[in-house]
Amino acid sequence: MGGHPGRSAGAALGEGLPVSVAVAVAQFAPTADADANLALIEGLVATASGRGARVVVFPEYSSYFVDPFDASLVEHAQPVDGPFTRALAEFASTFAVTIVAGLVERAADPRRVRNAVIAVDATGVIGRYRKLHLYDAFGQRESDWVEPGELTEPETFDVDGFRFALMTCYDLRFPEVGRLLADAGAHAILVPAEWVRGPLKEHHWRTLVHARAIENTLFVAAADHPPPLGVGNSMIVDPQGVEIAAVGTATDVAVAHLDLDAIERVRRVNPALKLRRLRVVPRA
Repeated sequence: MGGHPGRSAGAALGEGLPVSVAVAVAQFAPTADADANLALIEGLVATASGRGARVVVFPEYSSYFVDPFDASLVEHAQPVDGPFTRALAEFASTFAVTIVAGLVERAADPRRVRNAVIAVDATGVIGRYRKLHLYDAFGQRESDWVEPGELTEPETFDVDGFRFALMTCYDLRFPEVGRLLADAGAHAILVPAEWVRGPLKEHHWRTLVHARAIENTLFVAAADHPPPLGVGNSMIVDPQGVEIAAVGTATDVAVAHLDLDAIERVRRVNPALKLRRLRVVPRA
């Protein structure tokens, strides 16, 4: 899940830390026009910042998206420190935020790309994640075009004393991913997605986002593409599974304040992480 160590690691919940941090989910539909995607991202960052956000989460494939996938994915793939990331760093500096967004990253295999998520502040990349579970389901074959991420130690980053971790879209269906991130000390999991529409898919999306929050007693903020391709319903869910902010089907931003004390209160009443008797181990 990335080899970059978490920043400001080791602080106990609530110990000398700010009470909360404002997080936004920014919902939009990326296209095959990379410049237009960046223009939309800049506008949504400005909106989120104006509403008080310190972290802004964008969907999967924010840098470039085409449906159905074709060879243009490889043509528009970028390195982690490429022009898309540099533009995000400029936006982060201008608006004093951290931006999380999906990146079509260059892969070792010249025929495929990596489905990456990067966290960027004014200094550059502070977190990265490559999608572990590719969407070879519901009639789709993401692995025809994308390399899976390597199994590495979870990567986290801190903003205002709040620890964040990343996963991507289809990873939501694998609860062990969220459990590893909780064990890495995450207070919130950020989930860029392109959750494809289909029978019961809206129900699956909402249920799984809520479940990952409940079972790990932490916050989950998930940003999706809007219809017609995605289900929309980008949302932020608290450690009890309560949806505290959401976007419907529009291109828009929703902001919620994530409270460290809320995590501590829930874990006192429901110490599920301490009571469990099984650990997650990698599968070859």
